[in-house]
Amino acid sequence: MSNALIVIDVQNDFCPGGALAVPQGDLIVPGINALMADFDVVVLTQDWHPAGHSSFATSHGGKAPYDMIDMPYGPQVLWPDHCVQGSTGAAFHQNLNVTRPDMVIRKGMNPAIDSYSAFFENDQTTPTGLEGYLRTRGVTGLTLVGLATDFCVNFSAVDAAKLGFDVTVIETLCRAIDLEGSLAAARDGMRAAGVALS
Repeated sequence: MSNALIVIDVQNDFCPGGALAVPQGDLIVPGINALMADFDVVVLTQDWHPAGHSSFATSHGGKAPYDMIDMPYGPQVLWPDHCVQGSTGAAFHQNLNVTRPDMVIRKGMNPAIDSYSAFFENDQTTPTGLEGYLRTRGVTGLTLVGLATDFCVNFSAVDAAKLGFDVTVIETLCRAIDLEGSLAAARDGMRAAGVALS
């Protein structure tokens, strides 16, 4: 049995001072770095949006960040412009160990579909390729850490469990946005999917 550590979106825009800062998002970096040595496979995910992405509030006249709209694939939170391809905000946090990981999965590159999960875009059908990579490496167990607990970590963990992986989320190495109770709902959803929270 092989185990992989999936490090979700530890990028400048999700850390204090960033465009979509998660409170204390930078504080998890040392712990994540220390954990990398314990795993056979380490994967980083990276939000990588084209400018003018459809999930940005600025792409919808009269809308503000955190408004909800309906997209062809379902409800969509509108975000501040963040993690634009090639920008400083899209770069990994400067203290994150980027030499140990085996792979980087970039997501959110389709301008018409947002992508929270490391496995599928938000249409729930377009794969990122991560599942195939993990299968070829013989990975059966996944541990997820990173940003943010209630969005990209949550969606990734639930999708991984649905795909048959044994999934654990280490909450002490995650931080949440917590929009209107989204953290509690995410925890309930992860547990219901069979994800272990530690």
